[in-house]
Amino acid sequence: MRFISTEGRAPPVTFGEAVLEGPAPDGGLYVPERIEPLTLADLDVLSAGSLTDIARSLARRLFGSELPEGELASLLEDALNFPVPLVEIEPGMHCLELFHGPTLAFKDIAARVMSRLMSRITTCERDTTVLVATSGDTGSAVAHAFSGLPGFRVCVLYPRGLVTGAQRRLFTTLAGNVTAVAVEGAFDDCQRLVRRAFADEDLRRTRPLAAANSINIGRLLPQVFYYFHAWAQLARTGRHGGSAALVVSTPSGNFGNLTAGLIAGKLGLPVDRFVAATNINDVVPAYLESGRFLPRKSAATISNAMDVGHPSNFARILHLYSDGGDTLTALRRDLAGRAFTDRATRAAMRDVYEGRGVLLDPHTAVGYLGLKAELKAHGGTGIVLATAHPAKSAEVIRSAVGIEPPAPQALLRCADLSERIVGIPAEYDALRDVLTGGRH
Repeated sequence: MRFISTEGRAPPVTFGEAVLEGPAPDGGLYVPERIEPLTLADLDVLSAGSLTDIARSLARRLFGSELPEGELASLLEDALNFPVPLVEIEPGMHCLELFHGPTLAFKDIAARVMSRLMSRITTCERDTTVLVATSGDTGSAVAHAFSGLPGFRVCVLYPRGLVTGAQRRLFTTLAGNVTAVAVEGAFDDCQRLVRRAFADEDLRRTRPLAAANSINIGRLLPQVFYYFHAWAQLARTGRHGGSAALVVSTPSGNFGNLTAGLIAGKLGLPVDRFVAATNINDVVPAYLESGRFLPRKSAATISNAMDVGHPSNFARILHLYSDGGDTLTALRRDLAGRAFTDRATRAAMRDVYEGRGVLLDPHTAVGYLGLKAELKAHGGTGIVLATAHPAKSAEVIRSAVGIEPPAPQALLRCADLSERIVGIPAEYDALRDVLTGGRH
């Protein structure tokens, strides 16, 4: 398996090289050179497998053969050691609970796989700094995945005041090899600083860097596993008839999660349609409507981890569908865009709790609304990806639903720990100062 850049001006690389490099040297993002669809026999085997069974089967196809079979299997067993159940919200609508990992968010799955891959692949004699921008959940997942891992340091950039207290404390109380950096700006400013650091050749010669956002193909590809896991669980329940369309709704911000779903579709996942469910930061739904991609400054919402005005992974989505035909037409066949306001999100959270006794965090509520709208318009059976535990958005839950969500142990453990935070303006020189040890 080789990986190529979305910009098309960098030479192909191996999976290991792509993981350690992060962005491609031409400024693009790495994507698989080819995606070979699974056979019906392959799908038959996957439909009966556990998450780790599915991961082992797909990892060899997606990653190539750089890691020995036994080592890869052991790595995946260690990383994916928590449940990912599919539960019914209401008839015809199911929720894949991806929030049972150590930081209570879907990003635990890919971050834990990536950290273990990088630990085995790297040959660097100096500590590698894992640089990550977060709009809420990525930072804590990456920080925990690399915390205490020899040979790695972690630098988490987050927009000051724009993540919840629970989200923040999960990555600001680790200390050790983790540094939390509060940026006076929005997530897009954090992401811009990360891009600037990777383009700084002088810095990279002295301080090896690795990317941990979904711009890193090693963070993105493991997310393919749970799309097949969701389908397999639904198939085993008997609640999805073969004639009914299967629709998957993904709450979307930087669009790595949805990109993984579309890759799963290219592999042959039996899904009829995906939904890109966003808050008012709707540049991708707007593109699907108008055919024009117009990035803009992000607006703050209650589904803050999705507050992205210029999603990096949109380049990968376009590349997946640029096979010589009309990209927009091909994409519209597989993907619907749905955007919702905070008011609609709060109403959905309240209605689902009062009607079904199910608590949804605001991000999952956006995905639920997208799924409900798509099923109402076209019918079928649906799955929404639940991206975070409700307790990570306790303030929003209290306001929208009127109850206090139960706090899991992961949050209780860090509640009394001291936070260690470096504050900087949204200026590259300030970040460079942190990375080179001039500011702690």
